[in-house]
Amino acid sequence: MDYSNYQTVKVDIQGNIMLLSLNRPDKLNAWNNELIDEMYEITTRLKEDKEVSVVVLTGEGTKGFCGGLDVKNVFTPEVYNSVSNLYDSQLKMANTILNMRQMPQIIVAACFGACVGGGFIYAMAADIRIISDDVRFAAPFVKIKMGGADLGTSYFLPRQIGAGVSYDLLLTGRFMLAEEAMRLGFASECVEPQKIREAAMAKAQELAAIDPMTLRLTKEALNVNLDLGNLESCMMVEHRNQQMIFTKLWRKIAGN
Repeated sequence: MDYSNYQTVKVDIQGNIMLLSLNRPDKLNAWNNELIDEMYEITTRLKEDKEVSVVVLTGEGTKGFCGGLDVKNVFTPEVYNSVSNLYDSQLKMANTILNMRQMPQIIVAACFGACVGGGFIYAMAADIRIISDDVRFAAPFVKIKMGGADLGTSYFLPRQIGAGVSYDLLLTGRFMLAEEAMRLGFASECVEPQKIREAAMAKAQELAAIDPMTLRLTKEALNVNLDLGNLESCMMVEHRNQQMIFTKLWRKIAGN
């Protein structure tokens, strides 16, 4: 697939790895309408892309991964004076997050500096998070008198770091720094800021060497079993996946 005609994101395909970088560094890579549209389109297309098996999601510049929503650009009078337009805008942002969860590719988020609001949400929706030691996560919705949870934050956070700290983060809007993110298991690796992209690409290359269908089924099993809530249902999903993988392996062994 051709991913060359985008303005607010950069796409670099290296084998079966996509480096997807938010490209508004002068605005801290904040979401404007064009970026929202382009991220929705790319994640929708990736759901059907059989060539890419790993996506590294990061941001351009040195100040931060993503500063959240460019409110003045997105919430124009045309949007906030129309329930229908406001709903459509919210739906497109939400569907991007759903795409990230549903797409077969493994998403490695390389988070550095400011990772706030929508940037924090992108990090939550990724499968693996690698962070720099200067990263600052926050969902400060309560501080701007909005509902304290948006686009899945109250779903993702309790499952990723536990309910207690999630209540604290969402009710206060405070920052979670690198040490806390690592201690709580939100991220799996912490590096110096100048090494963040290198570390994320190294993880992507490790993943890219694994059979794509194996990655896909493992991601599906993890996502489904976060919600199933019992061992029997978990095993049913895993049995189905193992049957699919073994069938593929036996065909390969048999030369079919």
